[in-house]
Amino acid sequence: MTRDTRIQILASVVLVLCLLASGVLAVGMTAVAGRAKLTYTDRIEDGQPIEVSVGIAMGAFRGVFVNFLWIRAEEMKQEGKFYEAIQLAGAITKLQPRFPRVWVFHAWNLAYNLSVGTNTPEERWVWVNAGIRLLRDEGIPANPNDMLIHKELAWIFMHKIGGYTDDANPYYKKQLAREWTIVLGPPPARGPEDRDRDKIIAKYVAWLSQFRDAPDTLEGVIAQEPTVRPLSELVRGMGVVAQDQLLARYEMWQAMKSSGQKAEWTRLFKGIDPQLEAFGAAVDDPGFAKAWPALLAYVRKRVLVRKYHMEPDRMVEYTKTFGPIDWRHYAAHSLYWSQKGVDAGRDRWTEASKRDFDFINADRVVAQSIQELFRSGDLYFDFFSSSIPGQYTMWVGVPNVHFVSSYKGVLDEMRKRSWADQTDQRTSYTPLSAGYENFLKDAVCFFYARGDVKNAEYWRKEMLTYKEINLNDREQREYWAMSLDEFIEHELRDNEITRPAIAIEQVSAGLQQAYAGGLLGGDQELFLRGMDWAKRVHRVFFEAQWRTTAVDVKTARMEQLPEDFQLCAGVQFLGFVQSLGMDDAEKVYDVAPDDLKGFAYDLLVDHFKGELEERAKADPGNQLRSFDRMFPPPDSLGAVRAKMRAYFDSRQKADVNLERK
Repeated sequence: MTRDTRIQILASVVLVLCLLASGVLAVGMTAVAGRAKLTYTDRIEDGQPIEVSVGIAMGAFRGVFVNFLWIRAEEMKQEGKFYEAIQLAGAITKLQPRFPRVWVFHAWNLAYNLSVGTNTPEERWVWVNAGIRLLRDEGIPANPNDMLIHKELAWIFMHKIGGYTDDANPYYKKQLAREWTIVLGPPPARGPEDRDRDKIIAKYVAWLSQFRDAPDTLEGVIAQEPTVRPLSELVRGMGVVAQDQLLARYEMWQAMKSSGQKAEWTRLFKGIDPQLEAFGAAVDDPGFAKAWPALLAYVRKRVLVRKYHMEPDRMVEYTKTFGPIDWRHYAAHSLYWSQKGVDAGRDRWTEASKRDFDFINADRVVAQSIQELFRSGDLYFDFFSSSIPGQYTMWVGVPNVHFVSSYKGVLDEMRKRSWADQTDQRTSYTPLSAGYENFLKDAVCFFYARGDVKNAEYWRKEMLTYKEINLNDREQREYWAMSLDEFIEHELRDNEITRPAIAIEQVSAGLQQAYAGGLLGGDQELFLRGMDWAKRVHRVFFEAQWRTTAVDVKTARMEQLPEDFQLCAGVQFLGFVQSLGMDDAEKVYDVAPDDLKGFAYDLLVDHFKGELEERAKADPGNQLRSFDRMFPPPDSLGAVRAKMRAYFDSRQKADVNLERK
């Protein structure tokens, strides 16, 4: 055997071994890529940018081309050329849709950079919504197991919509609440049984299960309820083809029916939507009493899955896990997407790949979402007024106690995934424990303010016996070991409650709880508790100001918050009523104490009297109530007007050099 022959045989053996190894590795890599859905776009689509066509044509050089586009897009971003940068980022997402940071870059520009460059809340909402849709409707379907995209989508809901850095955030909150009232309808009506956490969760699960269990096709719905067929044909005959339009009309009609001004609104909407009254007749037709629930459940499920890319099964699961989630609230969506991202990452996590997964930030968005649902998850939203141009729309979130235990329930799992919060070798401090401690301080104070001493004491002891409590401050266990009354007194007197900003926040929280949960929610006990808490914080704040300020106390401190609690409560009551539509304003005014009515009366005159007088002229049958019948002047009106004049005079004369912390 010659030397050349031996070389040829050896090369053939090596070639065969390489082919076998390649086949084995290819199968494994294909399986991994399939599980992670790491595939690329390899076909030209109609209407795509020229950069995409060029990039695909470049074959193996596509990566180099994408790198060039990415560098150029970043340069344009730094230069403030956001529109051009977005076009290039869009091209990159087409070329490499499995590159998560491209989607994040693109969505951030839309929701943050471009939105603040516009002049009206309506324009800003368009861009914020565009950023949300990009991640939710395109980025996540292309990268269903990527944690980063899920976390960034959740952060837009939590920070951009839920935060206060954007002046248009109240508009965002209302638009999101309006949108999800249409998608799911209003959540289950409140009742006395809702104070039991298990019962209210069961109520919300039953509500969501209607959509989860609905058939996937219209024919399946008709098979279950034959009257759906003539109803769907009737609705199509009215020109209602889009599913969103069907849901919007249905919710508008239901809201109109419950309004005290139904006759007037019906007349008004004849000019806006001539078919609405005929649609309403179909809604109220007894012959379709079984058809409507079946059709709506099917349509809502279809919209959830196809438009919003959300899973009804997952929504039910998260309700069972976390509590009665109101999907009109921004934190509901930040919770859904952040937890979904954690779930997806957990499925892909291995010991070998753990460095590629940053659970900490995603888990912390979950934790923040639960905190927000506790602080403002009991939502009062006036859907009807949000549908009428020029009408005041109420969005008030008050604390929902059912999320307190939810926070504790997720801590242990979060700690397992967080390298920064491991406690096996901990000597003093972890951020997760510090966050839990601060959260429980708020919870204990809140339960105490409601008069729920039992739960306040339970959660105080929970922190006292919490095995992961931080040990960096030796006084912490002594602090939590105080009696409940001493603990509350400590929170009121010895902590940040004496700072103007914190005092204003606490007083406002108590008053909002009293007005929204008590007066509007029909809970007199809650009203009294909220007022008592606000009054107590107000008193402690001013006692501290008197003791700590030596120069011109009345000018320097009182300007931050009215010294007279009645005036403080009345001014905030005026602001609360200002956010209400006519029906809710009437409801609140009717049950409010006489002294509070005096603060809101003149505002109600400005907002509603002229409108009601015009309606009375157009209604010869006098079917509508007059302003004086709906909002009679209170006995306190004269005294309140005098007090308000004196207050505003004092503000104008106050020294401008106020101490602010």
